[in-house]
Amino acid sequence: MRFLILQEAIASLLALVFVYASVSKLIDFSNFNLQLHQSPFLNPLAWWIARLIPSTELIIAGLLIIKTSRLQGLFASVFLMSLFTAYLIAMLHFSDYLPCTCGGLLEVLSWDTHVVFNIVLLILSITGIVLFTPAKPAINGTTGSVE
Repeated sequence: MRFLILQEAIASLLALVFVYASVSKLIDFSNFNLQLHQSPFLNPLAWWIARLIPSTELIIAGLLIIKTSRLQGLFASVFLMSLFTAYLIAMLHFSDYLPCTCGGLLEVLSWDTHVVFNIVLLILSITGIVLFTPAKPAINGTTGSVE
């Protein structure tokens, strides 16, 4: 029962973060789009990425909210947070100019703090997947961990 409550809390928190991030980008879309065009790594694809990221974040939030698609949402969250974190780390190590493409309250975070924030969300996503995995039958036929 505790795992179910924890799983619900993780999925709800992640969905909230994705909705907030997406809406923040959409509200200030022209600035978000401009910052993507200023990124040395993303400039060639900035027009597409500016549209893809907010819509992907909303889709993942929807997957996390709907119980039957929650596991897919958690895997999608791991994938997207891994991409975001890799991008942030690459920007920190290989770019002289660091445009902030995040939205809302996340804009006030330093880049290092933002990496930590993303890693925490990544760990939460992985934890949600682990909690979602059903118990395997034991040798004696009861459920639980295989001994």
